[in-house]
Amino acid sequence: MNMSILQKISRLLLLLLLVLSVSCAPGKRITKANVDEVAEGMSKKQVESILGPPTSLSTEDFVIMKKTTYVYRQEKDTVTIVFKDDKVQSKDSTLAR
Repeated sequence: MNMSILQKISRLLLLLLLVLSVSCAPGKRITKANVDEVAEGMSKKQVESILGPPTSLSTEDFVIMKKTTYVYRQEKDTVTIVFKDDKVQSKDSTLAR
């Protein structure tokens, strides 16, 4: 039980650090071209090297897999990258086609 609380606290701290780092440092500009570079099977590190750190993220740990969702917000546009076991499973974007 204590481990679960510690995990939640550590995730919250990680999220806060991520938010601070995004708000303090200018992120990369999200464009259709760099979103198109993101391909199925890429790691989180590879995605972050293209798009920068996400605006927000959420992680769900299931018994058989781990699902993480990165969300990038820029003005009115949103890019969502879903990772299954730390590899890109899907992406969705509201950027102009």
